[in-house]
Amino acid sequence: MIYLKMIPFKSIITIGVLWLSVLIGCDEPKDEPEKIDPPPVDTVKQDTFPSLGYDGPYYPDSVYYGREKYVEYYAGDLPIILSAPHGGRLTPDEIPDRTYGTTVTDDNTYELTKTVMDTMVARFGGRPHVILCRLKRTKLDANRDSVEAAQDDKYALRAWQEYHHYIGVAKMKIETDYGSGLFFDMHGHGKNPDGFYDLRNWLGYLLSGSELDLSDAVLNTNSFKNESSIRALVDSSSSSFIEVLRGANSFGAILDSIGFKSVPSVNDPGPNGMRYFSGGYNTVRHGSKNGGMISAIQVESPKPGIRENQTTWSKFSSAFVSTIYIYYTRHLKRDLNN
Repeated sequence: MIYLKMIPFKSIITIGVLWLSVLIGCDEPKDEPEKIDPPPVDTVKQDTFPSLGYDGPYYPDSVYYGREKYVEYYAGDLPIILSAPHGGRLTPDEIPDRTYGTTVTDDNTYELTKTVMDTMVARFGGRPHVILCRLKRTKLDANRDSVEAAQDDKYALRAWQEYHHYIGVAKMKIETDYGSGLFFDMHGHGKNPDGFYDLRNWLGYLLSGSELDLSDAVLNTNSFKNESSIRALVDSSSSSFIEVLRGANSFGAILDSIGFKSVPSVNDPGPNGMRYFSGGYNTVRHGSKNGGMISAIQVESPKPGIRENQTTWSKFSSAFVSTIYIYYTRHLKRDLNN
């Protein structure tokens, strides 16, 4: 016979409560606050840049670079500045392509300008100040105002600011050490829209082609002189404005006499109605039209015979440096040899 042991009523209740707790414990836990990881910090690109000039002071025979080496500056000790805004080849992804304005590269003007620099070092024992834009013109046009040049891109704008900062440094150094100097903005021109290729160098002084086509008597006035980018040079020279501009002692006439035809000059006083570039933003900003003692000339050289290859740009560089020496010493009565 089997005997059943009676379980007290209180024990039954206790067991039921415990079993219910087990069942409840198997349900899904209550929702907890979702853990949110902080966003990753971008340590690659910075939106703020150091102040311009942070990499100074600038010592002759040293080279300085802007951000990402988009701009290159060779600090010099001669009263000459060379600038090449349209010869760069860099196309970084971080800078979008410009959507308006001219985007054509002036082929080999980067190389040509550096060759002129090296020729001056060998000839004079000193170095000109040289500022080079290494960005392709599709990314930055360093010969335009900042709006058209960079088109709202912060990295392009920074390169533009650095480019003109270095030119400003060079101008201040020259005015302090020499009182005055020359600025050459190096460019290249191509075929005309009708297919004709003008093989002359176009020298820009901020006078239009139609103004250069005027007679010497009409052009040789203080009004035209003061509108030009060589105002300070003319004021320092014993020659008249028209003589400095296109007479026997003009830059164009001297270069022409060495074998490279140029306009304006004695032989080609004006473009005679043909296409011609009178000078851009850099010539206005860094020449002496609006003050200062640095006079500027925009140099537009054809590719055939000058910018084609190392042989042609080396030959032109030798003639160009000789022209700088003669022009500078005749009008400023100072020697460029260190």
